Amino acid sequence: MRDLYNLHKFYSNGKSSKQLNNRCKSFGYQVLGFGSGGEAGSPLAQVTQKALMAFGSVTAVSNLSNLISSSGVVASDTAGVGTARDNAAGTGYGTDKAIFGFGWSTGNTGITNLVSNSGVVATDTAAVGTGRHGLSATQYGSDKAIFIWGNTTQINLVSSSGVVASDSTAAAGTARSYASASPYGLDKAIFAYGSGYSNTSNLISSSGVIGSDVSGVGTARSALTSASFGNGQAIFAYGSTGTNVSLSNLVTNLGVVGSDVTGVGTDRQTQAGASYGGDKGIFVYGSNPGSAAANRLAISNLVTNKGVVGTDNAVAGTARTYVPGAEYSLTA
Repeated sequence: MRDLYNLHKFYSNGKSSKQLNNRCKSFGYQVLGFGSGGEAGSPLAQVTQKALMAFGSVTAVSNLSNLISSSGVVASDTAGVGTARDNAAGTGYGTDKAIFGFGWSTGNTGITNLVSNSGVVATDTAAVGTGRHGLSATQYGSDKAIFIWGNTTQINLVSSSGVVASDSTAAAGTARSYASASPYGLDKAIFAYGSGYSNTSNLISSSGVIGSDVSGVGTARSALTSASFGNGQAIFAYGSTGTNVSLSNLVTNLGVVGSDVTGVGTDRQTQAGASYGGDKGIFVYGSNPGSAAANRLAISNLVTNKGVVGTDNAVAGTARTYVPGAEYSLTA
């Protein structure tokens, strides 16, 4: 019931009684597990309404960003703030904010950029952890976040106020790059796939502890992406097996990875993913077949609250690769 207390405290701080009642009704529905079975999905992880794609590679590293509305519409480019880079990672934190961190600029970097709950990207925060690229990030514990591996064995926890901790090393799990990570369930997360064309997954506890390797389900691949959706579920999609694919794998609200679902949309890799609209997901940009400028795609695929991936949509903004996404804002 800790989350119900936190939810009441948040919504009673300047929020209307109607909003509080609606969210508490939703919370009660999810705790009972109606509609999905098993453990409830997170009310806090699922109430974010908007998303943001930032940084990435165009013909060179970029610091462009694109806001995504609560209906999944990608906005035109916003002039960049922060050091231009690609191969960074992004995630939500603190209930309604986001953070982007690490990546490749003129070399590996450990800088981070906080994003406000109105979608404003802040200037660089000096590096705390080891500079690296090809890493993953996800929210866990309802309001905290973690940067995971990449081309090092380091992880960095992020507090609910956006403070990045110094390097630590996971006690379990195989470090790898070009994987993806997403929240699932009430307050946990999952990290899966990655370099070497892996289909290994690792569950992340509500306290940010990475679990042991779980034998893979689904096609082994790297350079994919993920998003949360529905009632505490997640989806991993696209990526490369050596050839780009449009496969997806659903994750239950208990952290169980499903077998391959035949993909919809253009085969591609290195695209961004995030949740939006409270219970849906979106995949944006990427490239097929390679990362050359001519192969970059200005498309999105929306994911319903049942985990169904939609067909390609042409979107605004500069097509780019190795671009991370994150969710933010409780306001539609």
